[in-house]
Parts: sequence; structure tokens; C-alpha cells
Amino acid sequence: MSLGVAEEESGKEIQLPADIDWKMLDKSKFFFLGAALFSGVSAALYPVVVLKTRQQVAQAHLSSFKTAFSVVRLEGIRGLYRGFGTSLMGTIPARALYMAALEVTKSNVGSATVRLGIPEPTATALASAAAGLSAAVAAQLVWTPVDVVSQRLMVQSVCNASGSCKYLNGIDAFRRILKTDGPKGLYRGFGFSILTYAPSNALWWASYSVTQRLVWSGYGCYFSKNGDDRIEDNIKSTLKPNSKTVMMVQGVSAAMAGGVSALITTPLDTIKTRLQVLDGDENGRRGPTVAQTLRNLVREGGWMACYRGLGPRWASMSMSATTMITTYEFLKRLSTKNQENWAG
Repeated sequence: MSLGVAEEESGKEIQLPADIDWKMLDKSKFFFLGAALFSGVSAALYPVVVLKTRQQVAQAHLSSFKTAFSVVRLEGIRGLYRGFGTSLMGTIPARALYMAALEVTKSNVGSATVRLGIPEPTATALASAAAGLSAAVAAQLVWTPVDVVSQRLMVQSVCNASGSCKYLNGIDAFRRILKTDGPKGLYRGFGFSILTYAPSNALWWASYSVTQRLVWSGYGCYFSKNGDDRIEDNIKSTLKPNSKTVMMVQGVSAAMAGGVSALITTPLDTIKTRLQVLDGDENGRRGPTVAQTLRNLVREGGWMACYRGLGPRWASMSMSATTMITTYEFLKRLSTKNQENWAG
């Protein structure tokens, strides 16, 4: 589906580049380049994820700056990358599943909604929401075990006086969790992860679709006038934004959508993180329940404790959304087949 001619205002239209559909992509190039590009994005944003996770499991509230200072002082810069190797290993297959489910669903649902006669803006938002939902569910099949292991490593502070750590590395953590809790231990919080990420992704993609239209209607004409990109005809003026303008609007829209999504879903993410990180020894080897986790949070800091890590999560989701969408659109254009091969 294409945003096509996005908005019409005062006799002017904003003509955007056509969207790139699933059938138009060279799949091998798409997945190979995607793995490389998104691994780089993950590496850049990983320290923010570590800080968010540390804040969410802490029993007392600490600011992001104090948490970062404490980690660096006690563990060095390496402390901000605890569990990164494990996370990176899971990022590649999880991203592949995510992108495939996203594009296939968006293409199919988009086509179906347009055939049903639903207006194009509404059809785009519905297709984006459905795509985000299915992509999140598909990715969590891989990502939940990786999340459990990497978050255990993230919150593991410096080794004790004897020099021993609870987990030596990702493989050791994986083995110990499997030995103690079985496969169920690796999927601890899976249901809550789906409950957190599926609505969050649906909300993000739908918000991104709507926000992008709002940004174009409000500022698109202004941005376009800065360049020599206007085509006049006898009836109206068509504004054709250059690639830099398109990327800027996509980035702003993504950041706004990420901020909205973070604000709404942070309490769910805090509970999910605690479910995945805290050991179940005190519960007879059963992991803590959602109700126990929520009670503990409220006891520690009131209802606002559910928003621990909101700052880093807001920053992480906004930065991640901006880099992800611009990287993703760039990736799709790099991976486009020749026009004569689109039917393949």
C-alpha cells in the first residue's frame, strides 16, 4: 500500500514516494542487509536498555544518571553491555521473523481492507496495526528466551569478593535456567511479553501511520517549499518532497509514536521485566505471579513504581523508533527488485 498523494491543502498536494510492497523485495538481500543494519542499531541503543532494566528491578528508585554512574563506576563501560552477545544472537532471527510477519501482514491486510471499500487512510492504519500485532507475536517466539537470559546478565552486578559470578556468560545462564526451571523458565513472562509487545507494536504502527499524515498535513508543505521540488500545472501545485525531507518526517513521526507507546505500555513492561529477571526460589521454584510482582512494586514505591525506567524506555523507544524506521525504509529501498521481477 502506498501513502500516495498524502494530503491536499489549499489546492496543493504532497506527492510521496510509493511504498515498497513485500512482493517487490529481494528477500535474501532484505534479510542479510537487515541483520547487519539492525545489529548496528541494537549496539548503539543497548546501554539505554540496560539502564531501563536496572531501574525496573531496583527496590529503590534511582535516576537514570545515578544508575548509569553507578554501573560505570563499579563495572566500567562493559557493565552497560552486559548480555549484549546473547541479545545480538537473538536479534538476527527475531528481526527476520518480525520483518517477514510485518510485511506479509501489512500487504495482505492492506489489500483486503482497500477491496472492502475502507478509505485509504483508515485502511493504512488498520493494516499497520495488524502488521505490528502479528510481527510482535512472531518475534517473541525467539525473543522471550533471549530476553530472559540477557536481562539476567544485565542486572547481574559485579562479581563478589571471591571473584565468582552467578552467571559466567549467556551460555552458562541459559544452561542454569534450563536446569533449574526447564524450558518453562526460558519462556517465563511469555504471555505477559505478548500482552506488552503485541498491543505496543499495534499501537506504534497505527500511531506512526496517523502521525505521519498529521506531520505532512501540518509541516509537509513548509518543508517542501525549502527545495526546488514543486511542479505546477493548470489546476494545482504538486509538492514533491526530496528524500531528506521524507526521512526527516518519517523520523519525527516515529519518535512521536514511540513516545506515546512508551507512556501507555511502561507499567506492563516493568512487570514483565521483573517476572523474567527475579528468581523463583522464594516461591518454591515457581516464578513470582503477576499479582505478587504488582504488589511488590506498589509496596516499594506506590503506583508510580510501575513507571520505573520510563525515562530510559521513552528515550530508547523514541530513538529506536526513529533509527528503526529510517533504517527500515532505507533497507527496503536497498532490497527492491528490478521492476520486471516484482511478480516473483
